[in-house]
Amino acid sequence: MDAKIPRLPSRNFPSAEEEAAVAGEPSRYAGPESAYRLAFTDTAFLLREELRPVRMQLELLKPELVQREQGVQNTIVIFGSARILPPDEAKAALEAARAGGDAQQQRSAETALAMSRYYDEARRFAAMVTERSREHETPIYVVTGGGPGIMEAGNRGAHEVRGKSIGLNIVLPHEQAPNPYITPELCFQFHYFALRKMHFVMRSIALVCFPGGFGTLDELFETLTLVQTGKSRARPILLFGRAFWERLINFQHLIDTGMISAGDENLVRFVETAEEAWEVLATHYGFDLPATETGEFADDV
Repeated sequence: MDAKIPRLPSRNFPSAEEEAAVAGEPSRYAGPESAYRLAFTDTAFLLREELRPVRMQLELLKPELVQREQGVQNTIVIFGSARILPPDEAKAALEAARAGGDAQQQRSAETALAMSRYYDEARRFAAMVTERSREHETPIYVVTGGGPGIMEAGNRGAHEVRGKSIGLNIVLPHEQAPNPYITPELCFQFHYFALRKMHFVMRSIALVCFPGGFGTLDELFETLTLVQTGKSRARPILLFGRAFWERLINFQHLIDTGMISAGDENLVRFVETAEEAWEVLATHYGFDLPATETGEFADDV
């Protein structure tokens, strides 16, 4: 066959990528004031206020398409404070505080060391999820907010067992660089909090919350609201550290004052260890059952 004759499935038109590569700018129209650039290569145009709906659509589509291409179908989201330190760093900070002789710094460092156990639990839990689901028909990928603290621990746990994990970073006034354990092709950056939170929930089969501040509470209560109102299917929502969460959120007070219905408190489950968290998920989804009970004909068993 003549190489010059196009095959039947050939494109009728050049792709946008091809057009962008060849679309040069004549010297007279190369200045910043020129409107000659292709619209989809013109950053200044894309950043105009009127283009916000387009930018929101792009921010929805990019992570969606990339995760689909990477085979990501099921995720477990790990939320928690960016301020919780790894135990070795917390110990070093306490030693420095003791050496400095500042009583207030020492108390803060002692609290930070006590809280650092959650870093280890998040790290172990992420490794457990990644390893134990590796042979599933659809492996489970850990998702975090991509920053330090508990987020770093989640990505680190998956990384240490040679698994992929996802980071959904957000542009903040104080820079939040992605932690070094996220799989590079699954490390995303968001401008819109709402779209970031949507991506947290879209593929998740469970939400796991470690102690955290306003951001963690925002993410937790958004998911609780979606489940409570039936806008999202129910899924396990695990809170690590009963003592922390029961002091922070008085579910019984919300029931007693009629702010939530009796039974709504059961939307969450308290756990203390990585093993306990996995057991809840394994029981809920039948992860550890024989293949005949979890396969295509599970409902017939």
